[in-house]
Amino acid sequence: MRGADEVRRTVEAVWRIESARLIAGLARTLRDVGLAEDVAQEAFVAALEQWPEQGVPDNPGAWLTTVARRRAVDLVRRERTRDAKYARLAADLVAPGASTRGGTTARATDGGAVLVGSVPAPDAVVEAPVDDDLLALVLVACHPVLPREARVALTLRLVGGLTTEEIARAFLVPSATVGQRVSRAKRTLAEARVAFEVPQADELPARVPAVLEVVYVVFTEGYAATSGDAWVRRDLAEDAMRLGRVLAGLLPTEPEVHGLVALMELQASRFAARTGPDGEPVLLADQDRSRWDRLLVRHGLAALDRAFALGTRGGKVLGPYTLQAAIAACHARAATFAETDWEAIVSLYDALAAVAPSPVVELNRAVAVLMADGPERALEVLDAVHGDPRLERHHLYGAVRGDVLSRLGRHAEASVALEQAAGLAPTKRERRLLLGRAAAASSVAEGGGTAGRT
Repeated sequence: MRGADEVRRTVEAVWRIESARLIAGLARTLRDVGLAEDVAQEAFVAALEQWPEQGVPDNPGAWLTTVARRRAVDLVRRERTRDAKYARLAADLVAPGASTRGGTTARATDGGAVLVGSVPAPDAVVEAPVDDDLLALVLVACHPVLPREARVALTLRLVGGLTTEEIARAFLVPSATVGQRVSRAKRTLAEARVAFEVPQADELPARVPAVLEVVYVVFTEGYAATSGDAWVRRDLAEDAMRLGRVLAGLLPTEPEVHGLVALMELQASRFAARTGPDGEPVLLADQDRSRWDRLLVRHGLAALDRAFALGTRGGKVLGPYTLQAAIAACHARAATFAETDWEAIVSLYDALAAVAPSPVVELNRAVAVLMADGPERALEVLDAVHGDPRLERHHLYGAVRGDVLSRLGRHAEASVALEQAAGLAPTKRERRLLLGRAAAASSVAEGGGTAGRT
C-alpha cells in the first residue's frame, strides 16, 4: 500500500494531466465552466479520500472521469426536477389545472422570458469529441470579455491544471489575488452568457490571437521574469510550452499556433546557458552554445517549417509569432555568436515591424542593426523611439542605448543610460549586471581611455 504522501503526489500528477479534458467535458454537459470545475474538484477530493485506503486505480484518469460524470448526472437530475416543479407551478398560476406537455422543462429568467429545454437531460453526459471540448474550454478561458490578467489566471487554472497557490507563486502575487481574479472571471463569463462552444470555422481565426497572447505572456514571464530574484523560471515557461503543444494539436492548420510553439521551443533551448553557476544572467553573446538543448532546437525548427508552410499558402503574410520564431532560428542555426546572420535578422525585424509595429520591436531591431550596420545606424533607430511613453518603464531601452553609446566612445553618457536602466530593472540580478556595466563605462570615461562625444 502506498503512503498517503505518495498517493497525494499521484493524485496531483493525474489532476495536472487530466483536469483540462475533464473540466471541458463537464462544461459541455453543464453549460457552466465554473460549475464544471467545482464538480471536477469534487472528484479530485474523492480521490484524495479513497485512494489512500483503496489503492490507486489502474486507470486513474478514467476513475476521476467516472466519478465526476456521476456527480454531474446527479446535479442535472436535481436541476431538471426543480425546474419541472417550477414549470408546473408557473402553469398552475397562469391556468389552474394546466400542465407541461411532452416532458419539456421551462425556466423563468430574471427578465420574465422563458428558456425552454435550458437544462440538459441526464443522459447528455455522453462521449463527445474531446478535442472540441478542450478547444472550447481554451477559448472560453481566453475570451476577450475578460481582462488579460484574468485570462492568464483562468487558463492556468482550468487548462494548465495549476492550483491557485501555484499561479500565485509563479507571478509572485498573493493567493487571494489570484483567487479573486479567477472568481471574477467566472462571474463575468456567466453574466456575459459566453457559450461553451467552438466558433464556426470562419469565426475561429479572430479568436486565436487572444489565446496565443495568454500563452506567450505566461512563457515570457518564465523566460525573463519581471519580478523577484530569479531571472528565469523554467517551470512557468514549461507550462506555457505544454499549453502551446496542446493548441497545436487542437488547431493543426493555424500557422501562428505552430509559430508560437517554434518561438517558445527555440528560446527555451537556451535555458541552461542563460544563467551562470551563481544564477547571474549570461547574455547571448557570452553563452556556451554547446549547452543549448539541441532536441528543443530540432523541435522548434520543425514547428517553424510547419508555420511557414501553412502561413505562406495563397501568398499570405507571415504572422508576428512566426517571424519572431524565424529570428530565434537564425540564432539557433549559428554555431557561434560571430556567425549569426544579422542581415537576415534585420530583414525579419523589418517584416515584423510591418505586421506588428511597436517601440519594443524597434528596440530589438536596433540591436540587430547594431550588429549588422554599426552603432551609428543603431543609434538612429533608438533616437526614433526615444521618449515613447511605452518605453518609459522598459529597462532594456537604457541597456541597449548604453551599449551603443559605449561602442561610439561616449562612455559618460553610456554610464548614465545604464544606471537609469538599472533603476528600472525588474530583478536584482539584472540590476547588478547593469550597475556593473555602468561602473565600467564610468571608469573608462574618468580614465580618459576614449573621449566622450556630445
